[in-house]
Amino acid sequence: MAELSTSTNAKPAGLVSGLSLFDATTLVMGSMIGSGIFIVAADVSRQLPSPGLFFLSWIISALLTVIAAVSYGELAGMMPKAGGQYVYLREAFGPLFGFLYGWTLFLVIQTGTLAAVGVAFAKFLGVFAPWVSTKTVLIDLGTFSVFGHATTFTVSSAQFVAIAVVVFLSIVNVFGLSVGAGVQNVFTVLKTAALLGIVLLGAAWAFRHPVPASSAQGFWQGAHWDLATLTLLAVALVGPLFSSDAWNNVTFTGSEVINPKRNLPLALFIGTSTVCAIYVACNWAYYRVLPYYGAAYGGPLQQGMPHAAEDRVATAAMQVMLGGHGAGLMAAAIMIATFGCINGMVLAGARVYYAMADDGLFFARVGKVHPRYHTPAASLVVQAVWASMLTLTGTYSELLDYVIFAVVFFYILTIAGIFRLRRTRPAAPRPYRAWGYPVLPALYIAFATFIELALLTHKPLRSIAGLSIVAVGIPVYYVWRKRGSQAATRISL
Repeated sequence: MAELSTSTNAKPAGLVSGLSLFDATTLVMGSMIGSGIFIVAADVSRQLPSPGLFFLSWIISALLTVIAAVSYGELAGMMPKAGGQYVYLREAFGPLFGFLYGWTLFLVIQTGTLAAVGVAFAKFLGVFAPWVSTKTVLIDLGTFSVFGHATTFTVSSAQFVAIAVVVFLSIVNVFGLSVGAGVQNVFTVLKTAALLGIVLLGAAWAFRHPVPASSAQGFWQGAHWDLATLTLLAVALVGPLFSSDAWNNVTFTGSEVINPKRNLPLALFIGTSTVCAIYVACNWAYYRVLPYYGAAYGGPLQQGMPHAAEDRVATAAMQVMLGGHGAGLMAAAIMIATFGCINGMVLAGARVYYAMADDGLFFARVGKVHPRYHTPAASLVVQAVWASMLTLTGTYSELLDYVIFAVVFFYILTIAGIFRLRRTRPAAPRPYRAWGYPVLPALYIAFATFIELALLTHKPLRSIAGLSIVAVGIPVYYVWRKRGSQAATRISL
Protein backbone atom coordinates (compact mmCIF):
# COMPACT_ATOMS: atom_id res chain seq x y z
CA MET A 1 0.00 0.00 0.00
CA ALA A 2 2.81 2.41 0.86
CA GLU A 3 4.31 1.77 -2.56
CA LEU A 4 1.21 3.06 -4.31
CA SER A 5 0.39 5.80 -1.83
CA THR A 6 3.53 7.63 -2.83
CA SER A 7 2.87 7.39 -6.57
CA THR A 8 2.94 10.40 -8.85
CA ASN A 9 -0.84 10.47 -8.63
CA ALA A 10 -0.31 12.77 -5.64
CA LYS A 11 1.03 15.36 -8.09
CA PRO A 12 -0.81 17.17 -10.85
CA ALA A 13 1.12 15.06 -13.42
CA GLY A 14 -0.03 17.30 -16.24
CA LEU A 15 -3.63 17.81 -15.15
CA VAL A 16 -4.47 21.42 -14.33
CA SER A 17 -6.91 22.97 -11.87
CA GLY A 18 -9.72 24.66 -13.75
CA LEU A 19 -13.06 23.60 -12.24
CA SER A 20 -14.75 26.27 -10.12
CA LEU A 21 -17.36 25.53 -7.47
CA PHE A 22 -20.07 26.15 -10.06
CA ASP A 23 -18.37 23.81 -12.54
CA ALA A 24 -18.00 21.08 -9.92
CA THR A 25 -21.63 21.48 -8.84
CA THR A 26 -22.96 21.23 -12.40
CA LEU A 27 -20.79 18.12 -12.84
CA VAL A 28 -22.52 16.55 -9.83
CA MET A 29 -25.99 17.56 -11.00
CA GLY A 30 -25.41 16.88 -14.69
CA SER A 31 -24.03 13.40 -14.05
CA MET A 32 -27.03 12.56 -11.85
CA ILE A 33 -29.76 13.79 -14.20
CA GLY A 34 -30.07 11.37 -17.09
CA SER A 35 -33.10 9.54 -18.43
CA GLY A 36 -33.97 7.80 -15.13
CA ILE A 37 -36.11 10.52 -13.56
CA PHE A 38 -38.31 10.55 -16.67
CA ILE A 39 -39.07 6.80 -16.71
CA VAL A 40 -38.13 5.01 -13.44
CA ALA A 41 -41.33 6.03 -11.61
CA ALA A 42 -43.32 3.54 -13.69
CA ASP A 43 -41.35 0.54 -12.48
CA VAL A 44 -41.27 1.78 -8.87
CA SER A 45 -45.06 2.24 -8.88
CA ARG A 46 -45.50 -1.32 -10.19
CA GLN A 47 -43.45 -2.67 -7.29
CA LEU A 48 -45.07 -0.67 -4.51
CA PRO A 49 -48.81 -0.97 -3.73
CA SER A 50 -49.52 2.59 -2.57
CA PRO A 51 -48.53 6.23 -3.20
CA GLY A 52 -47.20 6.55 0.35
CA LEU A 53 -44.63 3.83 -0.16
CA PHE A 54 -43.83 5.26 -3.61
CA PHE A 55 -42.94 8.66 -2.13
CA LEU A 56 -41.13 7.03 0.78
CA SER A 57 -38.84 5.25 -1.68
CA TRP A 58 -37.82 8.56 -3.27
CA ILE A 59 -37.39 10.29 0.09
CA ILE A 60 -35.22 7.46 1.46
CA SER A 61 -33.19 7.49 -1.76
CA ALA A 62 -32.70 11.25 -1.38
CA LEU A 63 -31.58 10.93 2.24
CA LEU A 64 -29.18 8.08 1.47
CA THR A 65 -27.70 9.96 -1.48
CA VAL A 66 -27.12 13.18 0.48
CA ILE A 67 -25.72 11.30 3.50
CA ALA A 68 -23.30 9.45 1.20
CA ALA A 69 -22.32 12.68 -0.55
CA VAL A 70 -21.55 14.61 2.63
CA SER A 71 -19.64 11.60 3.93
CA TYR A 72 -17.58 11.48 0.74
CA GLY A 73 -16.88 15.17 1.31
CA GLU A 74 -14.47 14.26 4.11
CA LEU A 75 -12.53 11.92 1.85
CA ALA A 76 -12.58 14.43 -1.01
CA GLY A 77 -11.15 17.13 1.23
CA MET A 78 -8.45 14.78 2.53
CA MET A 79 -7.44 13.42 -0.88
CA PRO A 80 -8.33 15.82 -3.71
CA LYS A 81 -6.65 13.69 -6.35
CA ALA A 82 -7.44 12.35 -9.80
CA GLY A 83 -9.43 9.14 -9.43
CA GLY A 84 -11.54 10.12 -6.43
CA GLN A 85 -13.31 7.06 -5.09
CA TYR A 86 -10.62 4.80 -6.54
CA VAL A 87 -8.04 6.67 -4.43
CA TYR A 88 -10.21 6.59 -1.29
CA LEU A 89 -10.57 2.80 -1.47
CA ARG A 90 -6.88 2.38 -2.26
CA GLU A 91 -5.81 4.43 0.74
CA ALA A 92 -8.34 2.96 3.16
CA PHE A 93 -8.15 -0.73 2.28
CA GLY A 94 -5.19 -1.18 -0.05
CA PRO A 95 -4.58 -1.11 -3.80
CA LEU A 96 -6.52 -4.32 -4.50
CA PHE A 97 -9.82 -2.75 -3.42
CA GLY A 98 -9.10 0.41 -5.36
CA PHE A 99 -8.34 -1.64 -8.46
CA LEU A 100 -11.51 -3.75 -8.13
CA TYR A 101 -13.57 -0.57 -8.07
CA GLY A 102 -11.75 0.90 -11.06
CA TRP A 103 -11.95 -2.43 -12.91
CA THR A 104 -15.72 -2.70 -12.42
CA LEU A 105 -16.18 0.97 -13.25
CA PHE A 106 -14.36 0.55 -16.57
CA LEU A 107 -15.75 -2.87 -17.47
CA VAL A 108 -19.43 -2.12 -16.83
CA ILE A 109 -20.49 0.70 -14.52
CA GLN A 110 -19.26 3.82 -16.31
CA THR A 111 -19.01 2.44 -19.83
CA GLY A 112 -22.24 0.45 -19.59
CA THR A 113 -24.06 3.53 -18.37
CA LEU A 114 -22.59 5.55 -21.24
CA ALA A 115 -23.91 2.93 -23.66
CA ALA A 116 -27.37 2.84 -22.06
CA VAL A 117 -27.75 6.62 -21.81
CA GLY A 118 -26.43 7.01 -25.38
CA VAL A 119 -29.13 4.66 -26.68
CA ALA A 120 -31.74 6.50 -24.57
CA PHE A 121 -30.67 9.74 -26.29
CA ALA A 122 -31.05 8.04 -29.68
CA LYS A 123 -34.48 6.62 -28.85
CA PHE A 124 -35.86 10.05 -28.02
CA LEU A 125 -34.19 11.52 -31.08
CA GLY A 126 -36.36 8.99 -32.89
CA VAL A 127 -39.42 11.04 -31.92
CA PHE A 128 -38.20 13.69 -34.35
CA ALA A 129 -36.35 11.39 -36.79
CA PRO A 130 -38.27 8.09 -37.01
CA TRP A 131 -35.45 6.33 -38.87
CA VAL A 132 -33.44 6.42 -35.62
CA SER A 133 -34.60 3.21 -33.93
CA THR A 134 -33.20 0.08 -32.34
CA LYS A 135 -35.26 -1.88 -34.87
CA THR A 136 -33.61 -0.24 -37.88
CA VAL A 137 -30.58 -2.50 -38.41
CA LEU A 138 -27.86 -0.95 -40.57
CA ILE A 139 -25.21 -3.69 -40.27
CA ASP A 140 -25.24 -7.27 -38.95
CA LEU A 141 -21.76 -8.09 -37.61
CA GLY A 142 -22.52 -11.70 -36.67
CA THR A 143 -22.88 -13.67 -33.44
CA PHE A 144 -20.10 -13.99 -30.86
CA SER A 145 -19.71 -15.23 -27.29
CA VAL A 146 -19.83 -12.34 -24.81
CA PHE A 147 -19.76 -12.88 -21.03
CA GLY A 148 -20.53 -16.56 -21.48
CA HIS A 149 -23.49 -16.41 -23.86
CA ALA A 150 -24.07 -15.90 -27.55
CA THR A 151 -24.56 -12.26 -28.50
CA THR A 152 -25.46 -10.93 -31.91
CA PHE A 153 -23.56 -7.78 -32.81
CA THR A 154 -25.63 -5.41 -34.88
CA VAL A 155 -25.45 -1.75 -35.72
CA SER A 156 -28.91 -0.23 -35.61
CA SER A 157 -29.47 3.42 -36.37
CA ALA A 158 -30.00 4.04 -32.63
CA GLN A 159 -26.72 2.32 -31.76
CA PHE A 160 -24.95 4.32 -34.46
CA VAL A 161 -26.26 7.60 -33.02
CA ALA A 162 -25.38 6.51 -29.45
CA ILE A 163 -21.81 5.68 -30.46
CA ALA A 164 -21.52 8.92 -32.42
CA VAL A 165 -22.57 10.97 -29.37
CA VAL A 166 -20.14 9.17 -27.02
CA VAL A 167 -17.26 9.53 -29.48
CA PHE A 168 -18.11 13.16 -30.24
CA LEU A 169 -18.18 14.16 -26.55
CA SER A 170 -14.98 12.20 -25.89
CA ILE A 171 -13.25 14.21 -28.61
CA VAL A 172 -14.70 17.46 -27.25
CA ASN A 173 -13.27 16.66 -23.81
CA VAL A 174 -9.81 16.11 -25.27
CA PHE A 175 -9.66 19.81 -26.18
CA GLY A 176 -9.31 21.06 -22.63
CA LEU A 177 -11.03 20.88 -19.27
CA SER A 178 -12.70 24.26 -19.82
CA VAL A 179 -14.35 23.01 -23.03
CA GLY A 180 -15.86 19.94 -21.36
CA ALA A 181 -16.89 21.97 -18.32
CA GLY A 182 -18.52 24.58 -20.55
CA VAL A 183 -20.63 21.94 -22.28
CA GLN A 184 -21.57 20.53 -18.88
CA ASN A 185 -22.63 23.90 -17.50
CA VAL A 186 -24.89 24.69 -20.44
CA PHE A 187 -26.67 21.35 -20.52
CA THR A 188 -27.02 21.08 -16.75
CA VAL A 189 -28.73 24.48 -16.61
CA LEU A 190 -31.04 23.48 -19.48
CA LYS A 191 -32.10 20.13 -18.04
CA THR A 192 -32.53 21.52 -14.53
CA ALA A 193 -34.84 24.13 -16.06
CA ALA A 194 -36.74 21.34 -17.85
CA LEU A 195 -37.30 19.45 -14.59
CA LEU A 196 -38.41 22.62 -12.82
CA GLY A 197 -40.80 23.19 -15.73
CA ILE A 198 -42.42 19.81 -15.03
CA VAL A 199 -42.78 20.72 -11.36
CA LEU A 200 -44.31 24.13 -12.11
CA LEU A 201 -46.73 22.70 -14.67
CA GLY A 202 -47.68 20.01 -12.15
CA ALA A 203 -48.34 22.67 -9.51
CA ALA A 204 -50.52 24.64 -11.92
CA TRP A 205 -52.40 21.46 -12.79
CA ALA A 206 -52.88 20.62 -9.11
CA PHE A 207 -54.65 23.94 -8.47
CA ARG A 208 -57.26 23.16 -11.14
CA HIS A 209 -57.74 19.41 -10.74
CA PRO A 210 -58.34 17.01 -7.83
CA VAL A 211 -56.01 14.12 -7.10
CA PRO A 212 -56.84 11.20 -9.48
CA ALA A 213 -59.26 8.80 -7.82
CA SER A 214 -56.83 5.91 -8.08
CA SER A 215 -54.17 7.94 -6.27
CA ALA A 216 -56.54 9.12 -3.55
CA GLN A 217 -57.40 5.60 -2.42
CA GLY A 218 -55.52 4.42 0.63
CA PHE A 219 -52.40 6.57 0.53
CA TRP A 220 -50.60 4.06 2.79
CA GLN A 221 -52.49 0.93 1.70
CA GLY A 222 -50.23 -2.09 1.74
CA ALA A 223 -47.79 -0.52 4.19
CA HIS A 224 -47.77 -2.98 7.07
CA TRP A 225 -44.42 -1.75 8.43
CA ASP A 226 -43.12 -5.27 8.86
CA LEU A 227 -40.05 -6.98 7.41
CA ALA A 228 -41.93 -7.90 4.25
CA THR A 229 -42.85 -4.26 3.56
CA LEU A 230 -39.35 -3.02 4.31
CA THR A 231 -37.85 -5.67 2.02
CA LEU A 232 -40.26 -4.72 -0.76
CA LEU A 233 -39.29 -1.08 -0.27
CA ALA A 234 -35.57 -1.91 -0.29
CA VAL A 235 -35.81 -3.78 -3.60
CA ALA A 236 -37.86 -0.94 -5.13
CA LEU A 237 -35.17 1.55 -4.06
CA VAL A 238 -32.91 0.32 -6.85
CA GLY A 239 -34.64 2.61 -9.37
CA PRO A 240 -34.56 5.82 -7.33
CA LEU A 241 -30.98 5.19 -6.18
CA PHE A 242 -29.69 4.69 -9.69
CA SER A 243 -31.63 7.68 -10.99
CA SER A 244 -29.62 9.60 -8.40
CA ASP A 245 -26.34 7.80 -9.07
CA ALA A 246 -23.10 9.18 -10.57
CA TRP A 247 -23.00 12.08 -8.08
CA ASN A 248 -19.59 10.69 -7.04
CA ASN A 249 -18.17 11.39 -10.50
CA VAL A 250 -16.98 14.83 -9.40
CA THR A 251 -14.53 13.17 -7.01
CA PHE A 252 -12.77 11.63 -10.01
CA THR A 253 -11.68 15.16 -11.03
CA GLY A 254 -10.29 16.00 -7.57
CA SER A 255 -6.92 17.32 -8.73
CA GLU A 256 -8.59 19.62 -11.28
CA VAL A 257 -10.97 21.42 -8.91
CA ILE A 258 -9.93 24.88 -7.76
CA ASN A 259 -9.57 24.98 -3.95
CA PRO A 260 -10.75 21.34 -3.77
CA LYS A 261 -10.63 21.05 0.00
CA ARG A 262 -13.50 23.53 0.16
CA ASN A 263 -15.22 23.23 -3.20
CA LEU A 264 -15.45 19.44 -3.52
CA PRO A 265 -17.45 18.91 -0.28
CA LEU A 266 -19.63 21.94 -1.11
CA ALA A 267 -20.30 20.75 -4.66
CA LEU A 268 -21.24 17.28 -3.40
CA PHE A 269 -23.74 18.68 -0.90
CA ILE A 270 -25.25 21.42 -3.08
CA GLY A 271 -25.49 19.20 -6.15
CA THR A 272 -27.02 16.13 -4.53
CA SER A 273 -29.46 17.99 -2.26
CA THR A 274 -30.69 20.15 -5.16
CA VAL A 275 -31.24 17.24 -7.56
CA CYS A 276 -32.85 15.03 -4.92
CA ALA A 277 -35.28 17.80 -3.96
CA ILE A 278 -36.20 18.31 -7.63
CA TYR A 279 -36.66 14.54 -8.06
CA VAL A 280 -39.14 14.34 -5.17
CA ALA A 281 -41.00 17.35 -6.57
CA CYS A 282 -41.11 15.80 -10.08
CA ASN A 283 -42.60 12.60 -8.73
CA TRP A 284 -45.21 14.64 -6.88
CA ALA A 285 -46.11 16.21 -10.24
CA TYR A 286 -46.44 12.76 -11.83
CA TYR A 287 -48.63 11.64 -8.93
CA ARG A 288 -50.92 14.66 -9.22
CA VAL A 289 -51.42 14.28 -12.97
CA LEU A 290 -51.52 10.49 -13.47
CA PRO A 291 -53.58 7.89 -11.59
CA TYR A 292 -51.60 5.66 -9.27
CA TYR A 293 -52.75 2.07 -9.72
CA GLY A 294 -51.56 -0.57 -7.27
CA ALA A 295 -52.40 -4.26 -7.29
CA ALA A 296 -53.71 -3.93 -3.74
CA TYR A 297 -56.58 -1.72 -4.88
CA GLY A 298 -58.16 -4.23 -7.24
CA GLY A 299 -60.66 -3.00 -9.80
CA PRO A 300 -60.13 -2.39 -13.50
CA LEU A 301 -56.71 -1.65 -14.95
CA GLN A 302 -56.20 2.10 -15.27
CA GLN A 303 -53.83 4.00 -17.52
CA GLY A 304 -51.42 5.74 -15.20
CA MET A 305 -47.92 5.71 -13.79
CA PRO A 306 -47.45 1.91 -13.80
CA HIS A 307 -48.74 1.53 -17.35
CA ALA A 308 -47.31 4.57 -19.12
CA ALA A 309 -46.28 3.63 -22.66
CA GLU A 310 -42.70 2.28 -22.59
CA ASP A 311 -42.48 3.54 -18.98
CA ARG A 312 -42.34 7.16 -20.21
CA VAL A 313 -44.08 8.62 -17.17
CA ALA A 314 -42.91 12.19 -17.77
CA THR A 315 -44.12 12.07 -21.38
CA ALA A 316 -47.52 10.72 -20.28
CA ALA A 317 -47.85 13.50 -17.69
CA MET A 318 -46.88 16.20 -20.20
CA GLN A 319 -49.39 14.86 -22.72
CA VAL A 320 -52.15 15.11 -20.13
CA MET A 321 -51.17 18.69 -19.25
CA LEU A 322 -50.24 20.02 -22.70
CA GLY A 323 -51.93 17.68 -25.14
CA GLY A 324 -50.20 16.69 -28.37
CA HIS A 325 -47.26 19.05 -27.82
CA GLY A 326 -46.28 17.29 -24.61
CA ALA A 327 -44.53 14.31 -26.22
CA GLY A 328 -42.28 16.46 -28.38
CA LEU A 329 -41.34 18.80 -25.54
CA MET A 330 -40.56 15.88 -23.28
CA ALA A 331 -38.45 14.14 -25.92
CA ALA A 332 -36.41 17.32 -26.37
CA ALA A 333 -35.97 17.65 -22.60
CA ILE A 334 -34.77 14.04 -22.27
CA MET A 335 -32.34 14.49 -25.16
CA ILE A 336 -30.86 17.50 -23.37
CA ALA A 337 -30.69 15.55 -20.10
CA THR A 338 -29.02 12.49 -21.59
CA PHE A 339 -26.57 14.52 -23.68
CA GLY A 340 -25.39 16.40 -20.59
CA CYS A 341 -25.23 13.20 -18.55
CA ILE A 342 -23.02 11.53 -21.17
CA ASN A 343 -20.69 14.54 -21.22
CA GLY A 344 -20.29 14.54 -17.44
CA MET A 345 -19.61 10.82 -17.27
CA VAL A 346 -17.16 10.96 -20.19
CA LEU A 347 -15.25 13.82 -18.56
CA ALA A 348 -15.08 12.27 -15.09
CA GLY A 349 -14.68 8.56 -15.82
CA ALA A 350 -11.48 9.00 -17.82
CA ARG A 351 -9.76 10.41 -14.72
CA VAL A 352 -10.13 7.09 -12.88
CA TYR A 353 -8.38 5.01 -15.54
CA TYR A 354 -5.73 7.74 -15.73
CA ALA A 355 -5.12 7.37 -11.97
CA MET A 356 -5.01 3.57 -12.25
CA ALA A 357 -2.43 3.77 -15.03
CA ASP A 358 -0.42 6.21 -12.93
CA ASP A 359 -0.32 3.50 -10.26
CA GLY A 360 0.81 0.89 -12.80
CA LEU A 361 -2.56 -0.87 -12.76
CA PHE A 362 -3.73 -0.04 -16.27
CA PHE A 363 -2.21 0.51 -19.70
CA ALA A 364 0.74 2.88 -19.28
CA ARG A 365 -0.32 5.08 -22.19
CA VAL A 366 -3.60 5.84 -20.40
CA GLY A 367 -1.56 7.54 -17.66
CA LYS A 368 -0.35 10.22 -20.07
CA VAL A 369 -1.93 13.63 -20.65
CA HIS A 370 -2.20 15.62 -23.84
CA PRO A 371 0.86 17.94 -23.91
CA ARG A 372 -1.17 20.92 -25.14
CA TYR A 373 -4.64 20.51 -23.62
CA HIS A 374 -3.62 18.82 -20.33
CA THR A 375 -6.37 16.23 -20.55
CA PRO A 376 -6.14 12.41 -20.24
CA ALA A 377 -6.68 12.01 -23.98
CA ALA A 378 -5.68 8.34 -24.19
CA SER A 379 -7.98 7.48 -21.30
CA LEU A 380 -10.86 9.27 -23.01
CA VAL A 381 -10.22 7.28 -26.19
CA VAL A 382 -10.05 3.90 -24.40
CA GLN A 383 -13.25 4.66 -22.50
CA ALA A 384 -15.06 5.65 -25.71
CA VAL A 385 -13.93 2.51 -27.53
CA TRP A 386 -15.12 0.14 -24.80
CA ALA A 387 -18.42 2.00 -24.32
CA SER A 388 -18.96 1.73 -28.08
CA MET A 389 -18.29 -2.02 -27.93
CA LEU A 390 -20.88 -2.41 -25.19
CA THR A 391 -23.32 -0.38 -27.24
CA LEU A 392 -22.87 -2.80 -30.16
CA THR A 393 -23.50 -5.86 -27.97
CA GLY A 394 -26.82 -4.52 -26.74
CA THR A 395 -26.15 -6.25 -23.39
CA TYR A 396 -25.35 -3.09 -21.40
CA SER A 397 -28.74 -2.92 -19.64
CA GLU A 398 -28.42 -6.55 -18.55
CA LEU A 399 -24.87 -5.96 -17.32
CA LEU A 400 -25.94 -2.87 -15.38
CA ASP A 401 -28.61 -4.98 -13.66
CA TYR A 402 -25.89 -7.44 -12.69
CA VAL A 403 -23.63 -4.84 -11.06
CA ILE A 404 -26.28 -3.10 -8.95
CA PHE A 405 -25.22 -5.21 -5.99
CA ALA A 406 -21.54 -4.45 -6.59
CA VAL A 407 -22.08 -0.68 -6.92
CA VAL A 408 -23.88 -0.46 -3.57
CA PHE A 409 -21.14 -2.63 -2.06
CA PHE A 410 -18.47 -0.13 -3.15
CA TYR A 411 -20.48 2.74 -1.68
CA ILE A 412 -20.68 0.90 1.63
CA LEU A 413 -16.98 0.09 1.55
CA THR A 414 -15.98 3.67 0.74
CA ILE A 415 -18.01 5.13 3.60
CA ALA A 416 -16.60 2.44 5.89
CA GLY A 417 -13.22 3.81 4.81
CA ILE A 418 -13.99 7.00 6.74
CA PHE A 419 -14.08 5.00 9.98
CA ARG A 420 -10.89 3.15 9.07
CA LEU A 421 -8.96 6.27 8.11
CA ARG A 422 -10.10 8.08 11.27
CA ARG A 423 -8.47 5.24 13.19
CA THR A 424 -5.36 4.61 11.07
CA ARG A 425 -4.62 8.25 10.16
CA PRO A 426 -6.00 10.36 12.99
CA ALA A 427 -3.52 13.19 12.35
CA ALA A 428 -4.24 13.50 8.62
CA PRO A 429 -5.52 16.97 7.63
CA ARG A 430 -9.31 16.97 7.37
CA PRO A 431 -10.46 20.39 6.17
CA TYR A 432 -14.01 19.06 6.18
CA ARG A 433 -15.46 16.40 8.48
CA ALA A 434 -18.48 14.30 7.59
CA TRP A 435 -21.73 15.66 9.00
CA GLY A 436 -23.22 13.59 11.79
CA TYR A 437 -20.19 11.30 12.12
CA PRO A 438 -20.36 8.55 13.26
CA VAL A 439 -24.18 8.30 13.31
CA LEU A 440 -25.10 9.27 9.73
CA PRO A 441 -22.36 7.26 7.99
CA ALA A 442 -23.23 4.26 10.19
CA LEU A 443 -26.94 4.63 9.33
CA TYR A 444 -26.07 4.67 5.63
CA ILE A 445 -23.96 1.53 5.97
CA ALA A 446 -26.72 -0.23 7.94
CA PHE A 447 -29.53 0.62 5.52
CA ALA A 448 -27.44 0.01 2.41
CA THR A 449 -26.46 -3.40 3.85
CA PHE A 450 -30.15 -4.19 4.32
CA ILE A 451 -30.72 -3.27 0.65
CA GLU A 452 -27.89 -5.63 -0.31
CA LEU A 453 -29.46 -8.47 1.68
CA ALA A 454 -32.84 -7.77 0.05
CA LEU A 455 -31.26 -7.85 -3.42
CA LEU A 456 -29.38 -11.04 -2.59
CA THR A 457 -32.65 -12.62 -1.45
CA HIS A 458 -34.91 -11.41 -4.26
CA LYS A 459 -32.41 -11.20 -7.14
CA PRO A 460 -29.76 -13.78 -6.20
CA LEU A 461 -28.58 -14.64 -9.71
CA ARG A 462 -28.04 -11.02 -10.70
CA SER A 463 -26.34 -10.19 -7.40
CA ILE A 464 -23.98 -13.17 -7.66
CA ALA A 465 -23.27 -12.35 -11.32
CA GLY A 466 -22.34 -8.81 -10.31
CA LEU A 467 -19.99 -10.05 -7.63
CA SER A 468 -18.47 -12.45 -10.15
CA ILE A 469 -17.61 -9.53 -12.45
CA VAL A 470 -15.84 -7.88 -9.52
CA ALA A 471 -14.12 -11.15 -8.52
CA VAL A 472 -12.68 -11.65 -12.00
CA GLY A 473 -10.71 -8.48 -11.32
CA ILE A 474 -8.68 -10.16 -8.55
CA PRO A 475 -6.40 -12.25 -10.84
CA VAL A 476 -6.30 -9.32 -13.29
CA TYR A 477 -4.98 -7.12 -10.47
CA TYR A 478 -2.10 -9.48 -9.76
CA VAL A 479 -1.25 -9.62 -13.46
CA TRP A 480 -1.02 -5.83 -13.59
CA ARG A 481 1.04 -5.74 -10.39
CA LYS A 482 3.45 -8.27 -11.85
CA ARG A 483 3.74 -6.31 -15.08
CA GLY A 484 4.34 -3.12 -13.12
CA SER A 485 7.06 -4.75 -11.02
CA GLN A 486 8.80 -6.14 -14.10
CA ALA A 487 8.68 -2.74 -15.80
CA ALA A 488 10.14 -1.06 -12.69
CA THR A 489 12.93 -3.65 -12.61
CA ARG A 490 13.82 -2.98 -16.26
CA ILE A 491 13.88 0.77 -15.65
CA SER A 492 16.15 0.41 -12.59
CA LEU A 493 18.57 -1.72 -14.60
